[in-house]
Amino acid sequence: MKRFISAAALLVLAGVLYAGGGKERVTTLRFMETMTSTARTELFKQLIAEYEAAHPGIKVELISPPYDQAESRASMTLSAKQDLDVIEVKDVNVTQYISNKWLEDISSRVTGLPEWNVMLATGKELAKGADGKTYMVPEFFFVPALFVRTDVLVRLGVTAYPETFDELYALCKQITNPAANQFGWTMRGRGNPFRQADFIVISNVKDIDPANLYQLKNGSSIYDSPEYLAAFTAYVDLFKNAVPSDGVNWGFNEQVTSFASGITPFLMQDSDAVPAIQEHLGDNQFTTIPMPTGSTGTFVYNPGFVCLGIPAHSKNKDAAWDFISFLSSAVKNAEICKVYGSLPVHSTTYDTNPFFSSGHYKAFAATLSSPRKYVTVNYPYTSEKYPGWAQVYQQYLQSTFLGQTTPQEAVKAFADYWK
Repeated sequence: MKRFISAAALLVLAGVLYAGGGKERVTTLRFMETMTSTARTELFKQLIAEYEAAHPGIKVELISPPYDQAESRASMTLSAKQDLDVIEVKDVNVTQYISNKWLEDISSRVTGLPEWNVMLATGKELAKGADGKTYMVPEFFFVPALFVRTDVLVRLGVTAYPETFDELYALCKQITNPAANQFGWTMRGRGNPFRQADFIVISNVKDIDPANLYQLKNGSSIYDSPEYLAAFTAYVDLFKNAVPSDGVNWGFNEQVTSFASGITPFLMQDSDAVPAIQEHLGDNQFTTIPMPTGSTGTFVYNPGFVCLGIPAHSKNKDAAWDFISFLSSAVKNAEICKVYGSLPVHSTTYDTNPFFSSGHYKAFAATLSSPRKYVTVNYPYTSEKYPGWAQVYQQYLQSTFLGQTTPQEAVKAFADYWK
C-alpha cells in the first residue's frame, strides 16, 4: 500500500537534511547600512552577533558601503532587485523608494512592535508614504541646535547667549576680529547648505505652509515675501562680516574643525556633531542650546531622519521583520544612537536614559518637546524638481556670498526654479 507524504512533511524533511549531516537550514539576511561610520559599523557587528546567537537558524550579512557611496549603492541594489532584506533609508530617498515600489508595506506589522505605542509621533508620520501606508520603522532623528564654545566666549567677555537670530548676528559681528583670526559664525557653504540656511532664513517668514516650506499657507511662493528677501540678505551679510572667506566652501568636516579650533564659536549642527567635537574638545569647553528664533518667535526646521525598511523583492520578509524588531527595541535603539550621536525615536528613552536628557543632548530633547516654538515643516520631496535643488541652491548661495550675484537676483532664481 502506497503512502503519500504531505508537502509540509517534505519541507520539514528537507530542512532536517539540508546541507547533509542533519544540519539545520540557515537563512541569510543581507542588511545594508547607509549611515556608515567605523564606530557604528562595529556596533552593528556586535548586535548582529547577539542576534545570531539567539537565532541559530539566521545569519546576517552586513553590507557597509563607504558613506559617500552608500546612497548610489542602495539605489542600484534596489532597482536591480539584488539580494537584500533590510535597508537603512535616508530622508532624502524616502519618496524615491516608495514611488518606485522598492519598499514593502509594513502597516500591518508595525503595530505589533512591543514599543510602537511609545514611538514619537513625528517618527510614525515620517515613516509613512503619501498614501498613508507605513513603509519603514523610524531609526533615529537629526534635529539642529546651537553649539557654543563657552571657553572662547568667556575669553572674549561674552556672558549671555543669544535667544534670537538678531541677537546672534549682532554678537557674531561684535566678536569678529580678522586680524586675530577670530570670527563669529561657522557657515555651511557646500554639502546641502540649504539644510541650514533655509531654517534660519525661513524662521523670519510668517504663515509657512507646514507641508511645503517653500510656500505660504495661501499657496503663494515664499520667495515673493519681502520678509524672505530681508532675511536672506541678512544671512549673506552675516557671511561677509562674521565668517572667514573660505567658509564659502565649508562642509560638515570644515565646520567641526573651525568650531573645535575656536576660530568660530557658534555652530548650527545636528546631534551627530557631538561625538565628532568631543574628539577635539573637553565637555567643559562647549555646550549646546536650543536654536535661536526668528522674528516670528519660532524656529522652523525639517528633522532629518533615517528608517529601516524591507525591500519589496526580499525573499525573507518574515525573518527581516524579526531582525528589524530586534534593532528597534528602545534599548537597542538607544545603543545605536549613543554611538552615532543621533536622537532616539522612543519617548521613554528621554525619560529613562540621562544620556539623552542631560549634558550636550538636553538642547535636542528640549527642541523635540517644544513643538509650538520649534515647528517642524516638510520639504517638497515629491516634486520632480527637488532632486536638483541642492545643487541650484548651493550655486546661487556661493555666488551671492562672493558678491557675483545680488540677494535679489538669487531670490529671483530660487523663485524661477520652483515655478
